[in-house]
Amino acid sequence: MLPIKNIVCPTDFSEPSFEALKVAEELAAHFKATLHIVNVVPLVPIVEAPIGVESASFNVASYQQELEMQANKSLKALVDEKLNGGSNIVTQVLIGNAAGEVLRYASEKAAGMIVIATHGLSGWRRFISGSTTEQIVRQASCPVLTIRKPHIK
Repeated sequence: MLPIKNIVCPTDFSEPSFEALKVAEELAAHFKATLHIVNVVPLVPIVEAPIGVESASFNVASYQQELEMQANKSLKALVDEKLNGGSNIVTQVLIGNAAGEVLRYASEKAAGMIVIATHGLSGWRRFISGSTTEQIVRQASCPVLTIRKPHIK
């Protein structure tokens, strides 16, 4: 496992994910590894209008492309504003299911570690939203470091 050459850090641009990013950057600097910062944009579902019902004009492909462009801009801003620039950084927007895409990307890049935030949801909130972090922890072929959301005092 050691030395680690690639570290994958997914972000959803939340405060907990910024905390994970700080840790991932520090680890990447320590190991002289490439830091891969990824954001997953969900695939916009195409819903057919029922027969006989006129549908509003909406260009799904254009909307999907806009989501991807915005994610790329947000990743660039994140790197510029939150990171020290001390390590080799790669940003990537992925499309699809968050857990599946992060796992696929980590495998493709031979990640030595995934650093991911946990939002600390429990009870009905976790049941409703599911846990991307939990899926990644259970299915990853490399070590996963989970970073809890910061405690507010």
